[in-house]
Amino acid sequence: MTGLVALLGLVMAVGALGTIVPLVPGISLVWGAGLVYGLDRGFGAVGVVALAVMTSLGVAATVGGYVVPKRRASGAGASRATVWLGVAGAVVGFFVVPVVGLPIGGVLGIYVGERLRTGDTVTAWRATRATIAGFGIAVLVQFAAAMSMIAVWVVWVIID
Repeated sequence: MTGLVALLGLVMAVGALGTIVPLVPGISLVWGAGLVYGLDRGFGAVGVVALAVMTSLGVAATVGGYVVPKRRASGAGASRATVWLGVAGAVVGFFVVPVVGLPIGGVLGIYVGERLRTGDTVTAWRATRATIAGFGIAVLVQFAAAMSMIAVWVVWVIID
């Protein structure tokens, strides 16, 4: 195993953890490490297919990271404005409380939005719980995609 392969494997491991920890660009790190490997070793037929699969998985996981929480919140009755308030809360939370502020701000935004909209604590909490579940599912989807991307890369390295 060369030093580059070991380094890229480490970057991919950090990327996989980054799907769980906000602040680390998880999927992007895994994909970028695969790209660097291809640029260094040459793509060939296997590399083109491997990077295409990694790209597809990465795009699907990134889209899922946004779509799943939104659908869960909307499915629990949260309005579009509430979802946007959750997004705004996540952005503000990211800058106010590093690392954990993103999910806390998003969840708080959903709760406050639904509480203001409906005036009902139970309804607001139901939408908030659904959003939390959506974020959890999105994290699992992104982590599974990162691990799948890494598996594709490992096969690429073995075949190469």
